[in-house]
Amino acid sequence: MDWIAFGFFAAAWFLFEIVNDHSFLRNHSLSMLMARRRREWMLEMASRDLRMIDTQIMQSLQNGAAYFGSASILAIGGCFALLGATDQVLEIYRDLPVETEIPRELFELKVFGLTFIFVYSFFKFGWSHRLFNYCSILIGSVPMVDRAPLEVRKKAALEAAEMNIIASRHFTAGLRGIFFALAYLGWFINPWMLFGSTLFVIGVLTRRNYFSAARRVLKDSE
Repeated sequence: MDWIAFGFFAAAWFLFEIVNDHSFLRNHSLSMLMARRRREWMLEMASRDLRMIDTQIMQSLQNGAAYFGSASILAIGGCFALLGATDQVLEIYRDLPVETEIPRELFELKVFGLTFIFVYSFFKFGWSHRLFNYCSILIGSVPMVDRAPLEVRKKAALEAAEMNIIASRHFTAGLRGIFFALAYLGWFINPWMLFGSTLFVIGVLTRRNYFSAARRVLKDSE
């Protein structure tokens, strides 16, 4: 049952990624609506010479990626600390009202799996931070209003917008990994809890991406 639950978790995550990022439904998601606004932002930026607000927004985006990247590193360290305290944790398990005693090997495999998820998230956040840096450079390369025609400025601005969108996708993937790591914690209780926590996280993410008040705000303004 443990491996069936883990297989369900992995398949659910994979299918969720496919549906949200590669199916027709992604055109109706909050992320896609925000991608359009990112393009509008860059086109507006290209029409003004004072771009302090744009650099401030980019700094905020970079700080967000850096924050979650640092949090992922701390979580990885916590997982290794958990491996070092396996005996103490298993002693605690014996005092808890769980159905069966967890074998040491299975517990260590669970911790390694959790570590892998946080490593995945760290790589996503790290690459997102790098891409936001690239986007800042592209913003700086957009010509001033009096130095290039509109078409040249629009092309440069849309390049910056696409870089920003790609960075945001990697940031979203890293954040999604954090959410699924929370679902994965259910496996440390029992396989049935992993089924439930996985479905709960998928429900939360689906609601926020397709049925949230934030999405309605953007959809209603179109």
